[in-house]
Amino acid sequence: MDSGDAVPVTAVAVSVYRVPTDTPNESDGTLVWNATTMVLVEITAGGITGLGYTYADTATAQLIRDLLADLVVGKNSMAPGDIWRVLGAAVRNLGRSGIASMAIAAVDVALWDLKGRLLALPLATLLGAVRRSVPVYGSGGFTSYSITQLQEQLTGWVGAGIPRVKMKVGRDASADVQRVAAARAAIGDAELFVDANGAYDRKEALRQAERFRDSGVTWFEEPVYHGDLEGLRLCRDRAPVQMEISVGEYGYVTSDFAHILNAGAVDVLQADATRCEGITGLLLVDALCEARNMPLSTHCAPALHLHVDCALKRLRHAEYFHDHVRIERLFFDGVSAPVDGELFPDLTRPGMGLDFKRNDASQWLVG
Repeated sequence: MDSGDAVPVTAVAVSVYRVPTDTPNESDGTLVWNATTMVLVEITAGGITGLGYTYADTATAQLIRDLLADLVVGKNSMAPGDIWRVLGAAVRNLGRSGIASMAIAAVDVALWDLKGRLLALPLATLLGAVRRSVPVYGSGGFTSYSITQLQEQLTGWVGAGIPRVKMKVGRDASADVQRVAAARAAIGDAELFVDANGAYDRKEALRQAERFRDSGVTWFEEPVYHGDLEGLRLCRDRAPVQMEISVGEYGYVTSDFAHILNAGAVDVLQADATRCEGITGLLLVDALCEARNMPLSTHCAPALHLHVDCALKRLRHAEYFHDHVRIERLFFDGVSAPVDGELFPDLTRPGMGLDFKRNDASQWLVG
């Protein structure tokens, strides 16, 4: 098959899975959860099926079934960017953000995976890889963990060769300082990141930044509410010089990221292809970063991001998030494991290189 061939989409299937966490409750600075919901999209053309997914509410699946699927069937699967444009226009009156953007994301990823499979090309090659591997950081360190659990998880990643780890803070400012110090004591010289998920106000965030400096923290994610761009800029200007400020996981459309960059609110921008309208959307964010000479870090879903990350010009690293790593291993064959702190795509497999383990996943099917 040639990339110039038109291959019409013949079917769009959507399913929803809800997977309990591996401890009774997990929490960060502002949220408690006991399960993760995955919306899986499978798109077929030319007798081949591609897959995409997002971690989102079941309403996302409903929107795909009610509106987006009919717009995709019959379209040329070799032109995912053109379909992306159609879907964006279709959700205008619903609000092109949140659930609508995550629905578009799952469809867009499935279309890119499908195109790679139709051309028998790994997605990294199809997109034009600029690197052969992706550095990762281990991410978890939930505020619901005991000190022992926290240290065991972080040292597990460091012991496996991952040289940077991230933990949650923001539930209790005093306890946060003690937990961060305990993490530092456990991981030795590895890089230590913290994520407040917007739990602090501006003054508290600045106080915590000074306290975290003593534990060698080099990354302070969402020190204040992600929409407080002035507050983020304040933290960026006044935090210890070795501490980078990052935000962006709640960016859904390209203009969200442009606003963050225009405000000078970050040292490293984050983006999540499962939220920011898929691979097509993530490539646009990378272009914004290229224009600003801004580093980019991808958020969660490491198996979904691996191939496209290899094609991002401004990529710093990817988040190897505990919950999503676990789910991707449960749901897919072909998931890569870190080697010396980096993920390598399997270039012998087409598309994203993932095969859905339908029978294994069926126990968590909810819709």
